[in-house]
Amino acid sequence: MVLAILVPSLAVEKPYQTGRIVKVEQKTRTRVLYYLVNTPVTKDDPYYEVSIRFGNQICVGEYTPRHAADALPAEWKSGGEVQVRLEKHHMFVKGRGVDWDLVIVKRLQAAASNATDQTPLQK
Repeated sequence: MVLAILVPSLAVEKPYQTGRIVKVEQKTRTRVLYYLVNTPVTKDDPYYEVSIRFGNQICVGEYTPRHAADALPAEWKSGGEVQVRLEKHHMFVKGRGVDWDLVIVKRLQAAASNATDQTPLQK
């Protein structure tokens, strides 16, 4: 019983590490709202795809804003440095007063000399 109480308190957050933004893209997904006489009525939902490099690894994360007008911080541009905490399926990127939760959708192996040469990591 004592062990069951101590185990949750032993969970430690992983430390933040410095990463460099490779690319930030705004994209959209089209979803069907309803059908009107066999014709779909659709809506485009925006999301952002952010690629961050850590040494020889690039993690591609996806952020879906709550509102269509919400945007990422202006300082998030290619080549910019950010503080990131990596979890199994999430990247937490430090912003001004808030941590941005990006879902990791892809992990790539980056060439040592060129950040744009991307090949998928082996599992």
